[in-house]
Amino acid sequence: MDKRVLQDHVDDINNIIEGFLPVPDGYNSELAEAMRYSVNGGGKRLRPMFMQEVFRMFSEGREEPLILHAFMSAIEFIHTYSLIHDDLPAMDNDEYRRGQLTSHVKYGEAAAILAGDALLNHAFEIIFTCIEESEDPEDYMAGISAARVLSSKAGMSGMIGGQYIDVYSEKHPDFTVDKDVLNYIYRNKTSALIEAAFMAGAIIGGAADIEISVVEKMATYIGLAFQIQDDILDVEGDSSVLGKPVGSDEKNDRQTFVSLYGLEKAREAVRTYTDRALEIFDKLRHKNVFLRELIILLISREN
Repeated sequence: MDKRVLQDHVDDINNIIEGFLPVPDGYNSELAEAMRYSVNGGGKRLRPMFMQEVFRMFSEGREEPLILHAFMSAIEFIHTYSLIHDDLPAMDNDEYRRGQLTSHVKYGEAAAILAGDALLNHAFEIIFTCIEESEDPEDYMAGISAARVLSSKAGMSGMIGGQYIDVYSEKHPDFTVDKDVLNYIYRNKTSALIEAAFMAGAIIGGAADIEISVVEKMATYIGLAFQIQDDILDVEGDSSVLGKPVGSDEKNDRQTFVSLYGLEKAREAVRTYTDRALEIFDKLRHKNVFLRELIILLISREN
């Protein structure tokens, strides 16, 4: 994939997100600054990009509604809040994220916790504001359906649930992380929010129920491939490229796909899950060349 094309997509998404970020003002200025600091600290913008491209795939050239942009921003805010909390001393205790100081190092632990909380609430505030103001009945109903998906995939039956078991396993050495437990963690901690991105994009784009289920399955495989590749990079990646220290999994005594099966099996799993996702993608009646290339890019990414 041409890096300039990818960067153009990222720049477009950054402009969309900027329009939904809070503006520092009054007593809560520093809180808003902390929220903006983490959101604007880089990142691939994969989740909003997935959502936008799936919408484009199913909407057949329809103009992007404001509600799509609200959901794109919201899913990035939710992802960012999870990273802020993930970096906290009670969790991974990391000092750098995306090449800059983590939120709790820069603003203090209390401010970081509250900035994460505020981003989560702000995400749903902008979603429901756009739903309420929608003049198109189809966008209104799609917004309600997509909001239900996002709240579920981000909650205890999704991302938070996976994160909890991940943390629990670190704090309880007698808790065995076997194949099934690791699969549960990865499917929820990582895949769930990617599933939400694909499903919300399809819902707002007007996809049929069966098509929404199909892209959910595809996104599950993409999430698994993405997380296992992340495990690989934590072992053999370059911290100057990653923007964070490598070896955090070993430091936190965290069981990963690499620690359980080794690097070669991990690389094979990334290829297998990616191939499964592409097999589903190629059977869809709708096509999106950029989205297909983006999925393939996950295999060879270095950060």
